[in-house]
Amino acid sequence: MAERYFPPVLDNSIVTSYKRCPTLFKLQYLESWASKFPSPHLHAGGAFAHALEETRRMFYVQGWDAPASIAYGCTAMENFWGDYRPPDYVAKTLDRMLAAFDFYWANYPLSHEECPPTRLPSGKYAIEFSFAQPLPIPHPISGDPLIYCGRMDMIADAYGGRFIVDEKTTSSLGPTWSKQWDLRSQFTGYAWGARENGLTVQGTIVRGVAILKTKFDTQQAVVYSPEWQIERWYSELLTYIQRMIADFERDNFLHNLGDTCADFGGCQFREACAVQDPTSQLETGFARRRWNPITRQTTEIL
Repeated sequence: MAERYFPPVLDNSIVTSYKRCPTLFKLQYLESWASKFPSPHLHAGGAFAHALEETRRMFYVQGWDAPASIAYGCTAMENFWGDYRPPDYVAKTLDRMLAAFDFYWANYPLSHEECPPTRLPSGKYAIEFSFAQPLPIPHPISGDPLIYCGRMDMIADAYGGRFIVDEKTTSSLGPTWSKQWDLRSQFTGYAWGARENGLTVQGTIVRGVAILKTKFDTQQAVVYSPEWQIERWYSELLTYIQRMIADFERDNFLHNLGDTCADFGGCQFREACAVQDPTSQLETGFARRRWNPITRQTTEIL
């Protein structure tokens, strides 16, 4: 029998997977099944975020000028990208992502006056600000407190207040794009994590960059996180985690058969759930890799 596993560290992605479908959570985060073929959208988004981080470090921390900082960010993106080749139908190639990176800075220029990263009491800038907070719920195996963590692109001083800044790469931006972030648990959790580390934020500035084959587009949304929303999010987070543990202890995970199976291009485990015994589908199309949300690294599971 395989060793029982429950992640000691939780983040928004893990908890959201349980909300979407308990079986999705089980397969991805308890049994550690991961697609053998990396998502081109996740790879492109990761490269873009890494390049933004390095550009900001050079400009705000090292004191480089904007052109040199952006050039350094381009090199960082190329190094992150490596020899990865996305499918032909995907617009997010390395060349298009580098062009989108220049487009981003043309629309949101580096500046010490507009939207600069917050200077922390330690003297460091809040670029790629991370937190890992213990929760009042014990781990179902070890008994140690479970940890909830998050990593923000930046906390910035803007609009007379303090805001989280989060960039999203996408394939399109429509008239309702900005509305999808209003009650996003990811950002409420970030506001909670910032508060627990002594930083009160008013909300989140979400910057979307659309990468198409022939053009780019951008929109910005400002989402507020009042205290009552943060408290509601935290209370419900603990309830969801207790349900996760109850399912784990009973080894009984329901299937949410419906829109979840088809959203975002289709759940990666859709074919496995369509057969009585999913073992062959999982062993053929997936590898076992365990994600650590704090180190942001995966470990192969034999």
